[in-house]
Amino acid sequence: MRALICRDWGDIDTLEMADIAVPEPGPGQVLLDIVASSANFADSIMVAGNYQTKPDFPFSPGLEGAGRVAKLGPGVEHLQVGDAVMAKLAHGGFAEHAVAEAAETWPLFDGMDFGIGAAFAVAYLSAHVAIRWQGRLEAGETLLVLGAAGGSGLAAVEIGKAMGARVIGAASSAEKLRAVLEHGADEAVNYVVRNLKDQVLALTDGQGADVCFDPVGGPLFDSALSSLGWGGRFVHFGFVAGVPQVPANRLLVKHRSALGSSLRYFQARRPDQLTQSMAELADYYAQGTLKPIISHRFPLEQGVEALRLLTERRAIGKVVVDVAPE
Repeated sequence: MRALICRDWGDIDTLEMADIAVPEPGPGQVLLDIVASSANFADSIMVAGNYQTKPDFPFSPGLEGAGRVAKLGPGVEHLQVGDAVMAKLAHGGFAEHAVAEAAETWPLFDGMDFGIGAAFAVAYLSAHVAIRWQGRLEAGETLLVLGAAGGSGLAAVEIGKAMGARVIGAASSAEKLRAVLEHGADEAVNYVVRNLKDQVLALTDGQGADVCFDPVGGPLFDSALSSLGWGGRFVHFGFVAGVPQVPANRLLVKHRSALGSSLRYFQARRPDQLTQSMAELADYYAQGTLKPIISHRFPLEQGVEALRLLTERRAIGKVVVDVAPE
């Protein structure tokens, strides 16, 4: 099968196209014929050798994909060969075939094509579990979303609105701010032209936000933490701009919480919450509340370019790699 391959830790430019053997699904797994995959910032971290898990070489990046079930591993009963599905992957989405855990493989929603399916699972599930289970967002509260024009950011904006919250989206350009507002944010703030904390406090009459969803990290963390009001919950999801240090004294002063959220371990630790998250997302999608945006599409041979858009933070919404378009 054709695949974009990593043979050693390094920059995404070291990835190369190759012809490798088709993997076999093990117990509780399925083999997928990948139609489309989606680029994630975490792919570049994995290729560099800095991700939570380190696959054996050679491997293909790609943490999510959509396609058809080609083969069932032992013990899989809720899926059938030929089913159109989307899946969260350990890796391997930038290839014509990939193995997925059956428990993390879901039928495409009604009306959902493979491109949208490829762009949905990781971004929307990550945002939902972070906001719903870690952030404990309630209707009527204020949600601050950093990196709000990215794939997980726009997902968080839409999910926050679906949950009945007031949403403030933070982004770095006029183009990104327009996308944030188009996807339902009540307000959009540019943290480049003016201090983020000052803008959030002004919009909330000095009360601050209740929950902050942060897939960015880096220097923006300090101002975002100060934007939280009494009892605010800061949910750290990613670190595109660097890993921040949490000052414990500032958590104490306003009864704040700093929480991490990683989708990778939910199936093992809280499968009930993951199942409920996907069910709620299916309802929101059916209602037309969730409208994933794909800003760029690339063929498999240009998968490095897809990843580069993310590492350089030039993408709005999701970037899809068309592996074997139907």
